Amino acid sequence: MLISIVNNVKIYNLGTGKAIPDWLSEKKRKKVLRRNKELLHKTDLIQDFEMPTLSTNITLSPDQNYILVSGTYKPRLRCYDVRQMAMKFERCFDSECIKAMFLADDYTKIAMLQEDRHIEFHNSTGYYFKVRIPKPGRDFCYDYQNCIMYSCGASCDIFRLNLDIGAFEDSFTSEREGFNCCLTNSNLQLTMGGSVDGTIECWDSRASNTEVVKSFDCSIFSPYYSDSDLDVPAVTSMKFKDDLNLAVGTQTGQVFLFDIRTNKPYTVKDHYFGLPIKSLDFHTTTNEHDLVMSLDDKVLKFWHRNSGETFTAIQPEKDLNDFCNIPGTGMVFLTNEGQKIQPYYIPALGPAPKWCSYLDQITEELEEEIHDNVIYEDYKFVTMQDLEDLGMDHLVGTNLLRAYMHGFFMDMKLYAKAKSAANPHAYEEYRKSKIRQKLADERTNRVTLMNSLPKVNRRLAAKILQKKQQSIESKSSASRPTVLEDSRFKAMFQNPDFETN
Repeated sequence: MLISIVNNVKIYNLGTGKAIPDWLSEKKRKKVLRRNKELLHKTDLIQDFEMPTLSTNITLSPDQNYILVSGTYKPRLRCYDVRQMAMKFERCFDSECIKAMFLADDYTKIAMLQEDRHIEFHNSTGYYFKVRIPKPGRDFCYDYQNCIMYSCGASCDIFRLNLDIGAFEDSFTSEREGFNCCLTNSNLQLTMGGSVDGTIECWDSRASNTEVVKSFDCSIFSPYYSDSDLDVPAVTSMKFKDDLNLAVGTQTGQVFLFDIRTNKPYTVKDHYFGLPIKSLDFHTTTNEHDLVMSLDDKVLKFWHRNSGETFTAIQPEKDLNDFCNIPGTGMVFLTNEGQKIQPYYIPALGPAPKWCSYLDQITEELEEEIHDNVIYEDYKFVTMQDLEDLGMDHLVGTNLLRAYMHGFFMDMKLYAKAKSAANPHAYEEYRKSKIRQKLADERTNRVTLMNSLPKVNRRLAAKILQKKQQSIESKSSASRPTVLEDSRFKAMFQNPDFETN
């Protein structure tokens, strides 16, 4: 595991560590495990917690026992049972999943918004039904009390699909060109849409009138706002903390916290990356922290809700797509542009979830740092240019090279032999470089010595230091102090009146 400290807060990356290549046979796998005890005792937090290419969205079921993750390629959805710490099922589609949500407390009812203008419904056994929406969708939400699903996208309307009667109702209309996100509050019977014009439109779910009941502009509070329509930051994400507190993320990387009874935010947070805010959440624990979580392509930030001061941050190497916070705990999952879904554990935010409570007991054992750039055991990653330099490009297509991303994996022993054969004089070059480095260090010491000489009687001081250096090298009277070190002769090298010719 990798441990990082950001703003004096320890963050444990549970997804790092040495791995065994999947293409190894069972015999070779056992041989590697016998040789490397670290791999033998390594345990994954959740088995197969990854995607073939990359992961996009992640969500937690209301009973907190299941995790849905969508990814590519091909487009697929995986459900994980955290109690079993393993994948429960996997389902593939013809179109990528923009967003997925639970319609029940567990995995028995699932809805997915797809890029081909469909909302697909699944039950515990698999595919159930698919409905086509009038315009391409960007986001959707569900009102559990009224059984109405809202979807928004490249249109001025918010479409309403009544799942009780299985038909569309009259759409909510607006004067905006389109919406990036939508949100519903069942307690207030309020539906909200974040527009591309930087405004938030509100509708009353109980009213027969489909017109906007309230609208407030968020773009005017952005530091990058201008009067030009081209520079208006769009609303990209929204999240309710409770019935009154609303978090709004913009396209230029700001997060505004509103009390929906007013039109002015009480807290503004800027990520300073200029990237759209993809996802928002509020961290709820029993301790004193009242934090907001906001994510863009580069970083997931934790900051105080009332002051906006940063508590800590997670900034992986790969671009981020979404995150999932386990309520009441310090566990966070991040989907990214890589294969593995990254689990992070922050003890300062709360305890570990019940299904992995052992993390609290082994926290001290996780202090050992493991580097980020961990590769497969006994394998070296090389690019095509490296193979050409080694004269081994003819091995492409054989079983001695395993293609991966923009390069290949090669056995470490074979790589060492090829390296020595390609450059047999490598040791001589290394020896000469060390000699050159040592000579350069000695020259640097001479320059430093001249800079440390006093301004008065510099020649005399240089002769004294040279004699001392010769006595040290000959190991004769090396401990005898010189005139420069004697306080009685201090004025001789400071007072210009004692200058000698």
